[in-house]
Order: sequence, then structure tokens, then C-alpha cells
Amino acid sequence: MKAFTSLLLLFACLPFGLFAQHVNLLVGTYTNTGKSEGVYVYDFNTETGEATQRSVAKAISPSFLTISADRAHVYAVTQTEDRKGAVNAYAFDEATGQLTLLNQQPVQANGPCHITIDSGGRYVIVANYSDGKVSVLPVEEDGSLGPLAQLIQHEGSGPNTDRQQSPHVHSAFFSADEKQVYVQDLGTDKINIYDFHPENATSPLAAATQPFVKSSPGGGPRHAAVSKDGKYVYLVEEMLANVRVYAKKDGQLTSVQVISVNEDGYAGTNGAADIKLSPDGKFLYASNRGDAHTLAIYRVDATDGTLTKVGNQSTLGKRPRNFTISPDGRYLLAANQETDDVVIFARNPDSGLLTDTGHRINVGAPVCLVF
Repeated sequence: MKAFTSLLLLFACLPFGLFAQHVNLLVGTYTNTGKSEGVYVYDFNTETGEATQRSVAKAISPSFLTISADRAHVYAVTQTEDRKGAVNAYAFDEATGQLTLLNQQPVQANGPCHITIDSGGRYVIVANYSDGKVSVLPVEEDGSLGPLAQLIQHEGSGPNTDRQQSPHVHSAFFSADEKQVYVQDLGTDKINIYDFHPENATSPLAAATQPFVKSSPGGGPRHAAVSKDGKYVYLVEEMLANVRVYAKKDGQLTSVQVISVNEDGYAGTNGAADIKLSPDGKFLYASNRGDAHTLAIYRVDATDGTLTKVGNQSTLGKRPRNFTISPDGRYLLAANQETDDVVIFARNPDSGLLTDTGHRINVGAPVCLVF
């Protein structure tokens, strides 16, 4: 009995998802098509790759989501009845899969499209595409959100006169040590870099010594992936469908590689969207939701962080706006916004290649997937 008890205690201390056969999957959606109602929660079986709906929290286009480190709270960008940007705060019951709305706070900006939270659960940071602003909101002790603490207005433009007449903040990601925040601005072809000072209640973000790093002219920075050791940042450029690799040394980001998302000879419209590293950091994936509807697969060089193309995989649907990888690394789920489904692929940990499991999640206009 003593040995059995010790084994149970060992399992209890293991990282989330290592032995869990059932994990919660949250899906943010656009509700303007009339095919979805809000944030969906699914039970995902890591042995079979099947998902079963548990609940839905109704909201207006809760497109992008983030979850607190203790998995007790979920935050979703949304819109109010007058189409102004806001954030919903939810209490999350892992056991039942139920989301309970705590409150809603305006972001004082338009077109919120991405949200993140620090591991300490102190602030959420919202990227606002339409008017190029960054909104920072404090998290209260009960998990609800306090009024806006900081609002940053980006300035500038880019060479693409159709898409880059003004700043368009597209995402914000913390550095590995959470001392900085990388903010991707499609309109100005920049990753803006901010130092994170959670102790400063009025200005948690401050321009870093290196305030920004440039991307490809007309590339349109969208999302980023940060290596666990913090040495590399991988940027997906929406309009040129490139992945740009930055190495971090002595606190400075330097571009070291640019590689295409598309297959050789591709001549269609670009709309590169999301980018993710596998849990073991050995592979990187990037989606093109333009005419390609594919995921690019790259092997990551362990010595210098550069990428080698492994191949491209059709997402078996249209407009793969977002995708995610299960905590155990066994599955990759692609959210096809236009075909109203999430395609579940099995992932080979040695080759990085993907195989269709045949399993689908049918949900209207899926935009964001979070385990």
C-alpha cells in the first residue's frame, strides 16, 4: 500500500497532460455566420484523438482565448452590441467543463484579435488590429478583470498601400522569461518589444532598449512562437507567407533566416496565419489560410535554431486560421474557419509529419484552439 501511495503522489507531481487521457479543449469562434454561439469546451481523448462537446458559453464572436496558468480562468476577446472591443473573464471548472462569466471590460480600442496572460496571472494583454493599439488590463484576485490600466497607440505604416496604411497590432507573446513582450504589428512590419513591469500598476509595459526589430518590407507580422530557452523567436509574415527566424543574444533580436511557408511554385494568394513549436521544440508548424490551406512543417536545428523544410500538409479544409498541438505532442488540430471544422491529425514525433485520424470537430467558424 505504501508503494502504491508513493506512485500516486509521483503521478500527481507530473506535468499537466503527461498521463492524462482526457483534457479540455476550448474553441473560440466567430458568431456572425450564425453557425456558432460562443466559446465551446470539448473533452479531448488523447488515446483516440476524439473530441466530445461538454459546454458552450454564449458570447459575441469570442475569437481568441487565453487561459490562466492554474487553468481556473479563461479570457476571451469579444465585441459588445455596439461592436466596440472588450474582454470577457470566465471562471472555468475543469471537472465539469463549465465556463461562468465573471465580468466584461472594454479595451478602449477596435478590432481585438489576440489575447495573452502572464503566468503569474496579473495582466492580460490584448492586440487590437483595427486601430493599432495594445490594451493592458489587470486581473483581480477573483479572476475578474479590472478597468484598463494602459493603452499604447502604435504609429507608422508600410509599403503595401492596401493593407499597411496604418498600424495593425496582431498579437502579443511573452518572452520565455516573461521579462519582455513581443508585439507583432502587421501595418508597420515590426515586432515591437516591451519590457514587462507587473509591479507598475499604471504602465506595466515600457519600450525596451531595443524597442523594435524589423521584418520583411510588406511582410505583415502576424503571430510568433518563442523557444522554451528564449534564444529564438519565430515570426510568421501574413502577406508574404514567410517564417522569419530571430536569434536573441545579449538581449538583442537579430534576424538569421527567412524561409517560405508555401510549396515551391505556389502562385496563389497568401494569408499566412498561425505558427507553433512542438512541445519538444524539435519541429515548427505554420499555416497559410490564403488559397493554399496548408500547414508548413519544419525541422528545428538544435544548434542554431534555423529551420529546414520537411513538407506541406493540406489542412483538409479551408482557411486554417489557427491550430494547436496537444500537450503530449501526439496530435495537431487545425481550425478551418471557412469549412466550419477542426481536423484532427496524428503527429509523428520523429518526422514531424501529420496523418489524418478521420476525426473532426464540427463547429461554426473556429478561430482559436486552446488546450
